[in-house]
Amino acid sequence: MKKIILLYPHFPPSNLAGVHRPRFFAQHLASFGWEPIVLTVNEKYYEEELDYNLVKLLPPGLRIEKVAAFRITKPRLVGDIGLRAFFQLYKKAKQLIQKEKIEFVYISIPSFYCALLGRWLNATTGVKYGIDYIDPWVHRFPGSNKIFSRHWLSTRLAAILEPVAVKKASLITGVAEGYYLPVLERNPALKNKVITGAMPYGGEKKDFDILRELHLQPYLFRKKEGIIQLVYAGAMMPKSYKPLEAIFRAVSRHRGDFKNVEFHFIGTGSRTNDAGSFNIKPLAEKYGLWQTNVYEYPKRIPYLDVLIHLKAAEGIFILGSTEPHYTPSKIYQAVLSEKLILAILHESSSAVKVLKESNCGVLLDFNGETDVEKIEKYFPDVFQQYILRMKNFNAGELKTEIFDQFSAKKITERLVIHLNSNNNNTK
Repeated sequence: MKKIILLYPHFPPSNLAGVHRPRFFAQHLASFGWEPIVLTVNEKYYEEELDYNLVKLLPPGLRIEKVAAFRITKPRLVGDIGLRAFFQLYKKAKQLIQKEKIEFVYISIPSFYCALLGRWLNATTGVKYGIDYIDPWVHRFPGSNKIFSRHWLSTRLAAILEPVAVKKASLITGVAEGYYLPVLERNPALKNKVITGAMPYGGEKKDFDILRELHLQPYLFRKKEGIIQLVYAGAMMPKSYKPLEAIFRAVSRHRGDFKNVEFHFIGTGSRTNDAGSFNIKPLAEKYGLWQTNVYEYPKRIPYLDVLIHLKAAEGIFILGSTEPHYTPSKIYQAVLSEKLILAILHESSSAVKVLKESNCGVLLDFNGETDVEKIEKYFPDVFQQYILRMKNFNAGELKTEIFDQFSAKKITERLVIHLNSNNNNTK
């Protein structure tokens, strides 16, 4: 078997969303001839609350190498774990490469600083490396136009560091093409040298099987007779707020049509572990919807607890972004929950096509920031279509086989095709 290092500073029992990307790969790589070695940071250096149920999702015998990190100081000067463990990760990776025949180092980002480890390891050991964009690196976040602000500095630092990190990469991937194509545009010398590929997050059906064995129960809300409860679970993207506000305006103007509807937002806070870091509440209060139609639980809850709440809800609410490349990874967990999806997505999102083909939900698509008014205008009608579908909903009518191409195993198979191409590439 060929050996590959999956380098990501967070891994179960970390409850951060990004851990599932390397977890899915680690689950299935061996069945395609690649032995994964997960290189991560010891969980005692994590800031977030831990979820040891996630460890139960890992394949038996998975090799995990853990390193130490510098602890967070007071005042908090450096929080990014990729920086706090940068030299420790490098040292351990180099040791593994020198002692064992490591064919490839695959680094998922963020933490963005970890991408630099690939370049450094390549320079000192000659090992090939790839970078997997879970999120864009060089990206204009809201507030980055404010000179000398944290986001302003991050944007400029990213523009300096990314060319260094990607220069010698053999493989660049992302959860969608829009995450890595701009990298090639910014670094045109890569275009004829690097292999690229888009691999959506995907989903793992076995997670729901394990869920049944654990007998977990929902605790954020209870079923109410005659009330339709929809769940949105996961972080809010910065450019999702305009579509959301358009929805709230529509609900406010058509209150009679939504009097028996509740939207429950889970894990949407601005700070992972802060139950008071509301992001949705102020917007809901602005339109008089707070705790009548809209509820928010800002603190991130464990992954399996999220799945339990998806199963407890009548339906799943998926909200995209005004950015065309953004494809919500949560859509695959929604499909596996076997609940009808109500989706508001950019028309260029890769999820639009599969949602239409799979019959898994009702969709309202739009074309960026200039088209947000369309959401406000048509949302009430689309929602009525959703209610009609829900009244006669049967999970058996869902063409979930269309989503088989997005299973964790299929996504891993795509990665292996790229890895094997790289392995055979002598350039």
